[in-house]
Amino acid sequence: MGIPSERPSRPSIPAPAADPWSVERSASQYLINGWGAPYFGINDRGHVSVFPTGQGRPAIDLFELTESLRARGVEPPLLIRFADVVGHRIQQINRAFEQAIAEYGYQGRYRGVYPVKVNQERHLVDEVIEFGKPWDFGLEAGSKPELLIALAAMSSPGGLIVCNGYKDEQYIETALLAQRLDKTVIVVLERLEEVDIVLRAYRKLGIRPQLGVRAKLTARGVGRWKDSAGERAKFGLSTVEICELVDRLAACGLTDCLLLLHHHIGSQISSIIPIKNALQEASHIYVELKKMGCQMGYLDVGGGLAIDYDGSRTDFHASTNYELSEYAADVVAHIQGACKGADVPVPTIVSESGRAIAAHHSVLVFEVVSASTVRLGDPVVPRSDAHRLLQELYETYQGILPKNVQESWHDANQAKEEAQNLFKYGYLSLRERAQAERLFWNCCEKIQETMGRLKFVPEELHGLEQAMSATYYCNFSVFQSAPDVWAIDQLFPIMPIHRLDEEPRVRATLADVTCDSDGVIDRFIDLEDERRTVDVHPYHESDPYYLGMFLNGAYQEILGDLHNLFGDTNAVHIRATDDSYQIKHVVKGDSIADVLRYVEYDPLAMSESVRKQAERALEEGKLDNAQVRTLLRHYEHALRSYTYLTSDD
Repeated sequence: MGIPSERPSRPSIPAPAADPWSVERSASQYLINGWGAPYFGINDRGHVSVFPTGQGRPAIDLFELTESLRARGVEPPLLIRFADVVGHRIQQINRAFEQAIAEYGYQGRYRGVYPVKVNQERHLVDEVIEFGKPWDFGLEAGSKPELLIALAAMSSPGGLIVCNGYKDEQYIETALLAQRLDKTVIVVLERLEEVDIVLRAYRKLGIRPQLGVRAKLTARGVGRWKDSAGERAKFGLSTVEICELVDRLAACGLTDCLLLLHHHIGSQISSIIPIKNALQEASHIYVELKKMGCQMGYLDVGGGLAIDYDGSRTDFHASTNYELSEYAADVVAHIQGACKGADVPVPTIVSESGRAIAAHHSVLVFEVVSASTVRLGDPVVPRSDAHRLLQELYETYQGILPKNVQESWHDANQAKEEAQNLFKYGYLSLRERAQAERLFWNCCEKIQETMGRLKFVPEELHGLEQAMSATYYCNFSVFQSAPDVWAIDQLFPIMPIHRLDEEPRVRATLADVTCDSDGVIDRFIDLEDERRTVDVHPYHESDPYYLGMFLNGAYQEILGDLHNLFGDTNAVHIRATDDSYQIKHVVKGDSIADVLRYVEYDPLAMSESVRKQAERALEEGKLDNAQVRTLLRHYEHALRSYTYLTSDD
């Protein structure tokens, strides 16, 4: 049996600590003071606390909130959204730029926009508009439907809407007409072909367009989305195409319509260096466009502002090696330096930091519904007349010591492989093979415990932790609630939301309730790289055990799919009050009938089909009247029920 090498292994059940367990040790174990600050912590009761305003009060007990919602009939899995976190994130971003602008004496201003694609949920977009009003915060639309959202949501005069993405005539005509609604609506040209559409719309409507251009920089980002920039990027114009654009606008007398330069080097840029390189290049493109006679006035630095998913403060793809203040200062300094050197007025700075706004506000709370472990207890001693292989495996088990742990591992694997071959050719019975496999796992268990006393763990044993880990089965769908975990191995902080005054003595991977083997989470945050298991408490069937997935408010909700027809989860919007909280909205998750309609089924017709089959079975004596009533009652109740497991199932 080969086990892949991933990272240094740790024993599944840690040795008892000399000091009693404490909530402080839980905070260290789950790194919550890193990724969670300033919104999440652990209270004296061992429960996760939420600080929606980023301050010490009010503190919301996440476990008590979950239990309270459940008592109201709002079952897990629950997506709990803390609106005030969105407000605090918008405030922090704007204040960081205000401070940088004041520090450098920058003569322009900052206006952020929220990219609607990050999470189009209506209540969230409304909250962005509400909390962003003091700073004239705007919206970015990447498609025609998102433009319609932006126009309806931003009803106050002076709102800034940046229009990105692929565009047809209707998209562009709508954007031009919206300029007459007391809004600043800028159409960003991302392909040269869009110039023709804009010119046709201009001639048809008689409205001079407000235009931007997305530059295809040579500078590239880092991490998963680094290929979204560079010369082979999907969107943007090369320098050759930008010059052609300017010439075509000049020929039509529209150079004064080009107001904005946009660039984007990817999402979750974990290192500040690529950001600096991109800013330097983009700033000089902006200056040159101004020199070429374009009106200009806005420089949109795009998205990419990273958040710290693992709390390590490094340039690992799930972290970030810079602070918000450093990011803002670098943006302001690079733009000011280029403009000052060319004696060009500085632009209004625009950024599209959607992940940094939305990620922290949402927590997925889900319940463990069962657990399986490979804890075997003491091995069964083979009888004196047992097969030679069983005797050898038992001797291997007895002889495992720190000094020979690697040799014992080799012997146990060889014996297991031999047992499989002997069974395949009929020389070992099924019960003998089962005993051999049990002894093998006894050896693995003892080897793992012995590894806890080693200073150096052999590389080939690095994966033993995962092989010996428990599996906790959880009532949620990875594909619906955390699709990036499945698709791109994205890391999210995951931890128990209660019992944090107890030592978590089990290491586990998580499996969802779909029937897909990919519906597992077996990668978790760590200070160095990542872990293959998460520390959890022993599962007791009689008591609810809740886990939370944090920082998943960006992209996950809208990317979620209907694998196995598990639909949207129940969602709850929480607003902080002076000393507590208020439940503003409860958005019920999909019922089974809802998801069936998504895939073109008619629940009423389905119910009628089953009724007819039940009537036929009744006539044939296969069911009696009581059984028919029970079947139809269950069928119709199921159509109305939550797609996930519920307490009355």
